[in-house]
Amino acid sequence: MSHTIKTLFSDFGVNPSVHELDEIPRGREIEAALISRGCSPAVPAVFIGGELVGGANEVMSLHLKRSLIPMLRKAGALWV
Repeated sequence: MSHTIKTLFSDFGVNPSVHELDEIPRGREIEAALISRGCSPAVPAVFIGGELVGGANEVMSLHLKRSLIPMLRKAGALWV
């Protein structure tokens, strides 16, 4: 699902910061922290404007409700 979210953002012209937890030293700690904050599964965990949005289901739900693009614009991640 992470690939799907990265592709969605890329299609919008958003250049997200991506942190691959399996490739960084403290990835397991970060994953545990995300799970403790209610992310299940822990990845992808999407933050927009510094706020945790949730996982792939939440992002896709926002997109279907036409709320995702305004949220990205407000965060300064999308200019169009």
